[in-house]
Amino acid sequence: MADHDAGAGAGAVPGRVSLVPLRDLLTMGPLGIGGNLPVFAAPGFSAPIRFAAFASAPKVLALAAGCSVLVETAQYALRLDRVSSVDDVLVNAAGAVPAALASRHWWRTGGERATTRSPEVVRGNAPP
Repeated sequence: MADHDAGAGAGAVPGRVSLVPLRDLLTMGPLGIGGNLPVFAAPGFSAPIRFAAFASAPKVLALAAGCSVLVETAQYALRLDRVSSVDDVLVNAAGAVPAALASRHWWRTGGERATTRSPEVVRGNAPP
């Protein structure tokens, strides 16, 4: 079974939790950190484009952290024989921010509509 899959004791052993920040980063290594960084990159990139409420790096960070907490909680609750770690949450959330900043050009502001053109503009009847 691959390292990223559930462990051999999935469903049979109690979940493990690591709540001390930065403790697991040393044991994750570059492969573990590099694997966790892009986990929430896609939502980090697309959320501020689709939803004006997420058009800031701190809001994207909070969104990714919240989603990562849900994943780690499910991992614990489903007894997947994996460690649910606060460091996974930190690295997952940190990976969403650069992805969000890469999409900054397309972020929506509060006043924008879901469509980029009104029907009048499309037909050439836009008011002066």
